[in-house]
Amino acid sequence: MTLFEIPKDITDYLAELDDFIEREIVPLQKQDDNERFFDHRREWARTDWDNDGLPRKEWEQLLVEMRRRADKAGHYRFNLPVEYGGKNGSHLAMACIREHLAQKGLGLHNDLQNESSIVGNLVQPLMVRDFGTPEQKAEYIPAMLEGRMRCTFGLTEEHHGSDATWMDTRAVPEKRDGVDGWLINGNKMWTTGAHHHSHCMVFARHSGNDGDAKGIGCFLVPADTPGFEVGEYLWTFNMPTDHPKVALKDVWIPANMVLGDLDYGLALAQHFVHENRIRQAASSLGAAQYCINESVKYAKERKPFGKPLAVNQAIQFPLVELHTEAAMLRQLIYATSAQMDTMPKPEVAKRLSDVISMCNYRANRLVCDAADRAMQVHGGIGYSRHKPFEHIYRHHRRYRITEGAEEIQMRKVAGHLFGFMSKG
Repeated sequence: MTLFEIPKDITDYLAELDDFIEREIVPLQKQDDNERFFDHRREWARTDWDNDGLPRKEWEQLLVEMRRRADKAGHYRFNLPVEYGGKNGSHLAMACIREHLAQKGLGLHNDLQNESSIVGNLVQPLMVRDFGTPEQKAEYIPAMLEGRMRCTFGLTEEHHGSDATWMDTRAVPEKRDGVDGWLINGNKMWTTGAHHHSHCMVFARHSGNDGDAKGIGCFLVPADTPGFEVGEYLWTFNMPTDHPKVALKDVWIPANMVLGDLDYGLALAQHFVHENRIRQAASSLGAAQYCINESVKYAKERKPFGKPLAVNQAIQFPLVELHTEAAMLRQLIYATSAQMDTMPKPEVAKRLSDVISMCNYRANRLVCDAADRAMQVHGGIGYSRHKPFEHIYRHHRRYRITEGAEEIQMRKVAGHLFGFMSKG
């Protein structure tokens, strides 16, 4: 069901993506038993259990080849500006694409476990564009786009998550050999991708008091810097893992490795939060609709006691509830995305932040409910790994915590609803 009218250029592009998937990606998924990464063997095939639970090299090599083909075809950088090889993809287009690809189910075209897709959500080059010095832009953006520079994100700490302004990591000025720089000590957690990163964006307090937004900088730390230590990889509900703890012990970097305003480094962390949340909402919506559609199909085919499951209201009504919520969310997500395309980022943050939070937390909850219901409708086979519902549930369950826990997002909505936060 689609009531919001999607512009023809977007629907045409979705058809173009479908054609590319069938022509380039499906054959790649079928060759060399690559199906093992997507069928019931997927968790075993992807995870190197004897190497800290990290992704197997064969799995990551397959993803690299998928991205290479997508980039060659002009799809991977879709959301980037033309000057970076992109197509100036709109927020509405990205939402439509994310839902469309997720609604196809598991596949190499759009993997859930590590957010790898034929259409990338490439925000780090844009971070450097918007916050970097001319020298940083000239050096880092090409390196990022070519895969030579891979940055992890060091914001969360062992004792601080949503309360980022209370972080323990500290940076103090220190000159070495006549070069101004910073000495950093502290810890980070959930630094995703650290097994193959070249740099880490480390957020550290250098002035001010706990709770102050001002006084936190973003320090770009090369992974081979003495004192920068990658520790335990934390095994999660969704494996394989690439989420380690990181310790910083007397890590020194030159002053030119600060990214953005030294006092307002958290602006980098917030710069793309609305884009990420609306796109994640669209992805969750698509996966939820996949679960609903598969359940309806199965209920029509399965005939216990001589009649289809679909004739039972106990089967119908829960799926009706989920389908209805998906339809309503779709309208809100698309309308909100379209509004985002009409205003600059500061206006989005002021006028649409609460609505984006509504989309995100409700969509992430919906997909968990839909995956759970799909398991129930499918019975024993639904609980098995021979169906993708457990994988969908495990992946999307984390988004009720990451990208802003749903309680944090509900608090934002409440702030606007009760007048604690003004839209101006």
